[in-house]
Amino acid sequence: MKTDLDDNQDLSKQIAEAIRNAIVEGSLIVDQRLPSEAELCEKFDVGRSTVREALKRLAAQNLIRTQRGATGGAFVNRMSFEDAYEQQITTSTLLLSMNSVDFETACEARYALERSCAPLSTQRRTADHMATMRAEIHRQSQPGLTDEAFCASDVAFHRALVDGAGNPVLSYQLAGAVEAMQPLMNMITYTQRDRERIVGLHTRLADAIEARDGTGAERILTELADYTADLGRRRAEITNTRPAK
Repeated sequence: MKTDLDDNQDLSKQIAEAIRNAIVEGSLIVDQRLPSEAELCEKFDVGRSTVREALKRLAAQNLIRTQRGATGGAFVNRMSFEDAYEQQITTSTLLLSMNSVDFETACEARYALERSCAPLSTQRRTADHMATMRAEIHRQSQPGLTDEAFCASDVAFHRALVDGAGNPVLSYQLAGAVEAMQPLMNMITYTQRDRERIVGLHTRLADAIEARDGTGAERILTELADYTADLGRRRAEITNTRPAK
């Protein structure tokens, strides 16, 4: 574990990164107890408050857990893909908002990633995945459904399609694409889109997934991507033609 610190940088952050790297590299394994606070203070030549801040950073990332008592201490946590979903979504949302990624770029990336899941989903989807997709289509068809509820249902539908691929690594990687990119895209397009057309595309997509038609599913996703990109362009044109206040 690297113990040399740069005094000009945040010490607790450097310590947290050193421990995280040790976990990633396998030097510290799941359920292994970390050195005590006193041992870490000596190892990094810092005060106890700095070590405690570093441990808080690691706990916030679900990389470690703490236990009280005589056999307590800080232990390497076993992180699941589900535990990491929220971090992936938060990170993706921040990256998109902070870097002002344009709509077409986000749309292109999101649908390219989702299309990669379609062939797997047609082969591996379960009855539960299909039931979720059908339930969300029914929900989207309801008159009086708010824009917020329609957008949430849209995300849930595509989440089921991705999870239907039966690959937790893909589900984790696409958590940001579906649950970070899509809500941002929905915010831009919801005033322009035709709900009936969206429901129709979703219905055809669910039919293809259920029929195990991977090629058809990819084709419908491409059609949905083109429609979404067109909505984004129309929204941009409207925005650009509005008179300045």
